[in-house]
Amino acid sequence: MNNIQSIYFIGIGGIGMSNLARYFMSKGKKVAGYDRTETPLTKDLVTEGAEIHYTDDIKLIPDYCKDKESTLVVYTPAVPAENEEVRYFHQNGFTIQKRAQVLGIITKSSKALCCAGTHGKTTTSSMLAHILKQSHLDCNAFLGGILKNYGSNLMLSDKSEFTVVEADEYDRSFHWLHPYMALITSVDPDHLDIYGTEEEYLKSFEKFTSLIQPGGALVMKHNIKLSPKTGKDVRIYTYSMDKGDFHAQNIKIGNGEISFDFVTPKETIDNIQLGVPVKINIENGIGSMALAWLNGVTAEELRHGMATFMGAKRRFDFLLKTDKIVMIDDYAHHPEELAASITSVKELYPNRKLTGIFQPHLYTRTRDFAPEFARSLSLLDELILLDIYPAREKPIEGVTSKIIFDKVTCPKTLCNKEELLPLLENKDNIEVLLTMGAGDIDQLLKPIKDILEKEYL
Repeated sequence: MNNIQSIYFIGIGGIGMSNLARYFMSKGKKVAGYDRTETPLTKDLVTEGAEIHYTDDIKLIPDYCKDKESTLVVYTPAVPAENEEVRYFHQNGFTIQKRAQVLGIITKSSKALCCAGTHGKTTTSSMLAHILKQSHLDCNAFLGGILKNYGSNLMLSDKSEFTVVEADEYDRSFHWLHPYMALITSVDPDHLDIYGTEEEYLKSFEKFTSLIQPGGALVMKHNIKLSPKTGKDVRIYTYSMDKGDFHAQNIKIGNGEISFDFVTPKETIDNIQLGVPVKINIENGIGSMALAWLNGVTAEELRHGMATFMGAKRRFDFLLKTDKIVMIDDYAHHPEELAASITSVKELYPNRKLTGIFQPHLYTRTRDFAPEFARSLSLLDELILLDIYPAREKPIEGVTSKIIFDKVTCPKTLCNKEELLPLLENKDNIEVLLTMGAGDIDQLLKPIKDILEKEYL
């Protein structure tokens, strides 16, 4: 890394790629990259010093990134192999590494606290990073969401030996990491386009547990379908909302607030207040606090960290909150995540109609889990279902949002993105609106919010 002067990112706008770009800029390296579309995140990176273009064209690669001796190329597996720039760097003998490989190198010399799981990993890693940052331990962090407390997905510290890492299972990326301690929130099958079967998906998590360093620990959700392969000198703990080595008791929900007592193997810490008071965050908080507690964060630091945590953008993100209208945005894109998100909102607003807008993400995920998606979405009082966001995939014959839509049992509407805003302008019975999905639905949030403010405020 000392010999590298410039870093070129293919897919620089991805949430994981962008924190690495920020890291290298903080180290004084020249950073440039390509992505398909301009987003608020790429605009921020340009403001911070990165040079970014949006056309797959080798002529647009800066000259300082064309010296293979001083340039490292970082790519995300989400970029298709036929990408011209990927081919150029391969054909000309550049050092090319996956994002996860680079992250593994950067974090190898620190005590890496790695949060993995099908869902919940962004919130738990963000909570953990905030707790540590506010404590006497401090931390570095590479996160999968923009934390509202810091306006960034990267935290740096000159003094801390800890690095919080969101560990992504896609393409087995988390196998490049070197966890000192690890948290596993869930292992519901996903990414079957990569793994093929649930068995292979679980094997990947088992391999991840084998990477935990001697003297470290694994904190895993109680009762998940996982057989850890940790070394003999790695401690194993379980957690959940009401069972396990770490759990909650005396849970109180009301008046827009949630509090509980945090039970550890050695002590009970009373009166934990959730800064983002939704029920799903009780369990997320327990997992985060478990790792923090194991590393010496004090009871008072835990209370302060949890109470002041403002959340990550697109993770149960309140965009409007009045007596007349509520709008919440969530990154949920797996059936289990959708069910948890919808249930949490209904518990918060039991007497108000819940309308959901969902954009499915990936043809393969839609194909593999269509009945499960329909079952979760049927928990809504009303559904507006958008077309599939393809991301890295090409269309699959017969796979459209309609294979979910046909199985949904609540009142429902199927439309494309262009039809959505006119549809909302003509609706007059929205009370609580929940937007969900991992695609480009985030580009519609401002115009949706504008319509709601115009109609209801």
